[in-house]
Amino acid sequence: MAAVRDLAFDPWDPAFVADPYPAFAELRARGRVLYYEPSDQWLVPHHADVSALLRDRRLGRTYLHRFTHEEFGRTPPPPEHEPFHVLNDHGMLDLEPPDHTRIRRLVSKAFTPRTVERLKPYVHRLADELVAHLVREGGGDLLTDVAEPLPVAVIAEMLGIPQADRARLRPWSAAICGMYELNPSAETAAKAVRASVEFSDYLRQLIAERREQPGDDLISGLIAAHDEGDRLTEQEMISTAVLLLNAGHEATVNATVNGWWALFRHPGQLAALRADHTLVPSAVEELLRYDTPLQLFERWVLDDIEIDGTTIPRGAEIAMLFGSANHDPAAFTDPERLDLTRRDNPHISFSAGIHYCIGAPLARIELAASLAALLRQAPTLRLAAEPQRRPNFVMRGLTGLRVEVG
Repeated sequence: MAAVRDLAFDPWDPAFVADPYPAFAELRARGRVLYYEPSDQWLVPHHADVSALLRDRRLGRTYLHRFTHEEFGRTPPPPEHEPFHVLNDHGMLDLEPPDHTRIRRLVSKAFTPRTVERLKPYVHRLADELVAHLVREGGGDLLTDVAEPLPVAVIAEMLGIPQADRARLRPWSAAICGMYELNPSAETAAKAVRASVEFSDYLRQLIAERREQPGDDLISGLIAAHDEGDRLTEQEMISTAVLLLNAGHEATVNATVNGWWALFRHPGQLAALRADHTLVPSAVEELLRYDTPLQLFERWVLDDIEIDGTTIPRGAEIAMLFGSANHDPAAFTDPERLDLTRRDNPHISFSAGIHYCIGAPLARIELAASLAALLRQAPTLRLAAEPQRRPNFVMRGLTGLRVEVG
């Protein structure tokens, strides 16, 4: 058994969280799969393996479609966590076929390319307004002034959540997403459960209102979506709305601040981008690769698999290291170099396979809109203070990013 020993990989160490990429290089050099006892997971650090495993049907986001907890050798979650798991376990991200297939098909009827394209003018207008306010103020916190309000407002607009209620969304989302970190604390779990109850109750009421008075919004679309007699249950609608909100802004927020922090540390690349705004699309892809907002994605082993001569048994959990895969020299030329002109960029920041991010086109529109608006309106944007990393490893971001203009 290949195991992680005497390596710098430590998801709870602030020094590692600040810069995990040297430790990832060590992991890749050590092997294709390594057992990590503190989280009881098998770490997979190489791009080719991660890409293949994301498409491997012997792995699953859940096992409950085939096994009970006891049959799978796992302890059921504590009863007090039930509201979180009811909410989480009915969303597309944590389901497998046939339920995943059915729900994704129905959600896709409401979340169409036309729906996303129709939002484009709103996204660009909002990005311009947020950046204009930042410029008028002479700077501020890029996180709270631009990165956060843009995607939260966009997904709330899509879902049809009233303006007055939108301030509640981000705290609920942050509390729920705390459960996706490795070995979350009892306090983190309690906050996630409370947020799950409050968010679910809120959406249940909103769904009831939309049943009575449908609108041109995603929740109304989810209510109306049907296929060969199939419809989303109320719980599936609630879980889908929460998933779209959480996934629809967490990655975008973190990609924005991670990306600008990377640009400030690479002034030559920032200067090239300022000189040529046509680089924005490739810059978005490279910034997503270079400092990946989602560092780790977990899968359960439903049937024994073998990786490089090591058998991973049914019942084990695999942790695919997206950040490591996106820095694998076997997949990327000179991966430690930020190159905004990179053309061959098969990053997996939006996952792959049946769980490929349904919101990836929208995220790309948002990231490009805010980047372009900042380049256009704030050509002298500069760092005002060294930022601090959030303590989270899985969802990689900053506590803030203070900037100055003028």
